[in-house]
Amino acid sequence: MTATAAAPASAPANPRSRVIAASLVGTTIEFYDFYVYATAAVLVFPILFFPTGNDTTALLSSFAVFGAAMVARPVGAVIFGHFGDRFGRKATLVASLLTMGIATIVIGLLPTFDDIGWWAALLLLVLRLAQGFALGGEWSGAALVATENAPKGRRAWYGTFPQLGAPIGFIIANSVFLAIYFALPHPDGAELRSAEFLAWGWRVPFLFSAVMVIVGLWVRLKLVESTTFTAAEKSGAVRRFPVGEVVRRHWRRLILGTFIMLATYVLFYLMTSFTLSYGTKASTDAAQAAADAAGEPFDAAAYIPGLGFGYTDFVIMQIVGVVFFGIFTMLSGPLADRVGRRLLLMWVTAAIFVFGLLFNVFLLPQVDPMFTGALVQAFLILGFLLMGATFGPMGAVLPELFPTNVRYSGSAISYNVSSILGAAVAPLIAVALWAAAGGSPWLVGIYLSTMAVLTFVALWFAPETKDVDYDANLGRPAADAR
Repeated sequence: MTATAAAPASAPANPRSRVIAASLVGTTIEFYDFYVYATAAVLVFPILFFPTGNDTTALLSSFAVFGAAMVARPVGAVIFGHFGDRFGRKATLVASLLTMGIATIVIGLLPTFDDIGWWAALLLLVLRLAQGFALGGEWSGAALVATENAPKGRRAWYGTFPQLGAPIGFIIANSVFLAIYFALPHPDGAELRSAEFLAWGWRVPFLFSAVMVIVGLWVRLKLVESTTFTAAEKSGAVRRFPVGEVVRRHWRRLILGTFIMLATYVLFYLMTSFTLSYGTKASTDAAQAAADAAGEPFDAAAYIPGLGFGYTDFVIMQIVGVVFFGIFTMLSGPLADRVGRRLLLMWVTAAIFVFGLLFNVFLLPQVDPMFTGALVQAFLILGFLLMGATFGPMGAVLPELFPTNVRYSGSAISYNVSSILGAAVAPLIAVALWAAAGGSPWLVGIYLSTMAVLTFVALWFAPETKDVDYDANLGRPAADAR
């Protein structure tokens, strides 16, 4: 007897309010922690942890540690995926949240280079790896809580609940940084680097994570296992080594899922980390004037110019864009339930390809500063709009590629291996291309368009998963496996 007819349709084990809270609150906290680090990687860590004497080298070192977390994410996906498919989703989600929260709080307590030398950078790297390890299990567990408790025909809509954690976490994290900025004495200029902020202000957002973790744990401890996972247990479909099962029997879908997520990841980190660096980096003339005023040497040939926006101005512009990220994340779910996941994502990926070709149209400095600001704001809105449209359906697409007994492992591995190919290297590649083009962003846009082509090819070969029946797709019972 196979598992494809093993279980009747079942009612969700958790009420809708609990599903929304557990999937949304947890990912909001996780993404908040990640955004806090991303902001500090631009503003703080190059100065306090990587004082190399060269701004570009320090920024690249900071981004390298930022990207190192992506390397740890597949490890977290394997470990958390194993326990999530072997013993259930609830305990795994609690463990991932605790790991992420503790690592973030400890970062807020770290001594800096001036205190312990390069040991500070090493400790930062270890804690960053812990963050990545935790996030490797967080997203997939939250997506499964949402989709395995979804009513029939509304799975993509429910799958957008954990996805909303990304825009909400971004807004909270950057709002906290802005609040600190305005609360502390700060100099005029493009960067938030007052003495008070560098001394202790940057630590507050990391320590604030403790409050959010407590709230998230309270919500998640109230969950019960989904009836879909319980049915897989009763049918004998649960494996002792689910990771081995998914690699052996579903490797094609692992590869497809990885590349389906690729353009989303690259777009995500370009719109958050790269744009913050490019938008707030001073122009060559402004940097020259600042160096002359300080009586310091300035090498114009080695300098990578940016747009020269003030930090607060640019973050507010990003937050405006992220509002569209959240709106289109929610809109994408019902649309994917209506027209199908594959068709929607193919259209959005084609739009991302075109968007990458337009970087120079939106991001080059103009004669009129107000016109430059309008173009950059339009760029941020369009980019985050596309981000919501492509990110929203992923909460359903990746889990639907796999049966229940390996769904946690399969979706987690695809999602997090893609983080290495996309998110881990995106900030480094973007900075290198930015430098290679002499401060122009056009090569960065070509990079995004190239990743969109790879994602489009994966979608072309992927199946439509809109009508997959979770209750009839539990996985083969152990007795039937050969």
